[in-house]
Amino acid sequence: MDHKENCSEQGNDHKSSSLSHPDSPEMDRNPSPPPEGDDEEKVEDADAIGETVYSKHWLFSTLTSLIEMVTEQESNQGDGLVELSDEHEDKLCKVWDMAMDKDVAGFLQEFKALDILLGVIAKSRCPRLTEICVGILGNMACFHDTCVSLSQNDDLCAVLLLLLADSDPPTLLETCRLLVTCVSQADVAPLWLERIQQHPATCSNLCFIMRSSTNVELLMKVGELVDKLFDEDEGLMKSWLSVLPSEGDQDNGTHQDVASSLLEAATQLRKENPEALEIYLHALQLLTTVEEGVQNLVSDVGCGEALWTFLCQVVCDDLCQPGDPPLILQEQKTLLTPALALLSALYGSLETHINLSLVSSLLRILYFHTEIQKSLPNGQQGSDDGQTNEKREDDKDVHMQALVEITLDLFSTIFTGLPIDSVSELVKTYHLNEKIWMCALKTLLAQNITAVECLVSTLSEVDPKLADVLKRECSNPSETHKTTPD
Repeated sequence: MDHKENCSEQGNDHKSSSLSHPDSPEMDRNPSPPPEGDDEEKVEDADAIGETVYSKHWLFSTLTSLIEMVTEQESNQGDGLVELSDEHEDKLCKVWDMAMDKDVAGFLQEFKALDILLGVIAKSRCPRLTEICVGILGNMACFHDTCVSLSQNDDLCAVLLLLLADSDPPTLLETCRLLVTCVSQADVAPLWLERIQQHPATCSNLCFIMRSSTNVELLMKVGELVDKLFDEDEGLMKSWLSVLPSEGDQDNGTHQDVASSLLEAATQLRKENPEALEIYLHALQLLTTVEEGVQNLVSDVGCGEALWTFLCQVVCDDLCQPGDPPLILQEQKTLLTPALALLSALYGSLETHINLSLVSSLLRILYFHTEIQKSLPNGQQGSDDGQTNEKREDDKDVHMQALVEITLDLFSTIFTGLPIDSVSELVKTYHLNEKIWMCALKTLLAQNITAVECLVSTLSEVDPKLADVLKRECSNPSETHKTTPD
């Protein structure tokens, strides 16, 4: 009360003083209004997160309401699932989108949002709420500093690994996306690999998803995670090859190992998503880079025979069709390379019937490659783009060359072991013209003269006319080496 009175008296004194001096500037015009616009801009700038237009106050209130909502859910009786209101979902989805901004992600980190989201995830009985919270963390993890901070939170990491046993596909998708993001960061990947190694249920949970889910997007992300883990840690891959069913397995009675689970997911994706199929074939290929992986596949209880059949179907039925143009090889090479590498790794250990369609496809691949090389102007692959384009083309050549080398190796190995009647059937019924044979032999001649001699000798007993043509064309190895594309 006294403060108001003093303010009032000071105001009257000021007014009186102004009126008593007619020459004062205040008498010439009305007082200027306060700079409201400038003040509002300053307030807005202070409320903005970094260089964005997002409001700190709005974010504070949203996270506060999130805490209150979960606390209310926890206090209510019952263990059943609850729904997320449209209002809360709309606000939280905005935060999810905002977290893709680096400034927002950094601000959320400073505001201890990691602890808040961890608490919400741990207490949530709403699948949609859990999904959104993990999604926010996933967006935050896209930035190095926030990814490091998140990865150093042991409690949060433990909860995320436990979420792989969740039954909600959208939550599983966001969890796997977050894990892939973290494992892809070089300086925090070792932390995650160690935790996953210490959490055996991770393998069982991922295997369960691969063999039971029909969600293409989820299967693709799980495949990315498994492929990344295998690529980063050979020891972890070996340990997963020997994982046995545990009491906590969700389907203990139908336990399958990681190789069988990868194959089952690949089978699901074969017709639906070639990009995802490529990921799974690469993960399976990584298994064959260690002796334990090959032994796992070709053992009596392994899936080697089923994998061989599946790969032959992919190569022969989905790729390299007789009517395809040679350029199709450029589109198919990323699928063909791991598929043929797997077949090559399995062939020496499996006593299996050789699919003549596979041999036909191998011949076509070599033919396509030769035709592609011929179409290049004077062997030049660069363009006006300069070094950048040349590097891009060089990278493509490396991939294509790997495919050609694998094809040559597998073809020469398989063909050498074919009985005469199978070679006869191959020549007569698989529409392999003279040009296809010639391209294959000339490509093979540059690397394995012995295999070419064996092939021509076998053909002499089946089709002497074709064998004579091939002998004549391949009679001068030095000339062939000059004309054979690199």
